[in-house]
Amino acid sequence: MTQNAALTRQRPVGELLREWRDRRRISQLDLAISADISTRHLSFVETGRSRPSRDMVLRLGEHLEVPLRERNQLLLAAGYAPAYTESGLDDPELALVRQAVRQLLTSHEPYPAAVVDRGWNLLDANASLGVLTDRVAPELLVPPVNVLRVTLHPDGMAPFVLNLGEWRAHLLGRLRRQVAQTADPVLVALLDELRAYPCDQPVPEVEVPGPGDIIVPLRLLHDGVELTFFSTVATFGTPLDVTLAELVIESFFPADTATADRLRELHGRAVG
Repeated sequence: MTQNAALTRQRPVGELLREWRDRRRISQLDLAISADISTRHLSFVETGRSRPSRDMVLRLGEHLEVPLRERNQLLLAAGYAPAYTESGLDDPELALVRQAVRQLLTSHEPYPAAVVDRGWNLLDANASLGVLTDRVAPELLVPPVNVLRVTLHPDGMAPFVLNLGEWRAHLLGRLRRQVAQTADPVLVALLDELRAYPCDQPVPEVEVPGPGDIIVPLRLLHDGVELTFFSTVATFGTPLDVTLAELVIESFFPADTATADRLRELHGRAVG
């Protein structure tokens, strides 16, 4: 059992449910209606006067959009066994998943792509990711490699990111939303760490597009050549396993023809 789960188990399930409801800004009445229970029963559950059934905990967790990992913690706090497995990525049960992920990464060549877990730790990547990381300090690439740390650390990619303030704001915004969604103290600590990194450019509070902008690009100086990327994020649509639910595949695409040509050239050299 993780330290997080052990700490959660010491707190009453009603208190945790109320905390999640407050975090989602949902009233008791609205939650009771959506979960098809009485407001009085929900109040009794939150105050500890009534012990919820296992199905009730799962139902409330679903309507509160609690992540699978935290739903297991709610069940533990209520005295029940976890409902959702947490497989290792190398487990036989995830063999087809690994195959699908590897196919996605390989087929995305010559453009960079990576797979990360909930904590932004690198789990897998294609060979083209080296275009982004080949000037990162070696100590930052010792596993477990945290991709946000690698990107924003002054010994990482940061000195080569031409729009560091803009890209930093984009990444910190994503992490803040993730913290709000999960309430994970590990992510809170990561956010505090990243905020403390120096940045010699203005960091916008709100991502407002400039003339003609439709995305926040990553503009990277690579061997004296500016490469410009946009990225897409893919997740699994109907996960019932904690590990699978937390996998994220981020794929980078060239945002202009010059970048596409340069990436094909670099890929050709590597495989040739």
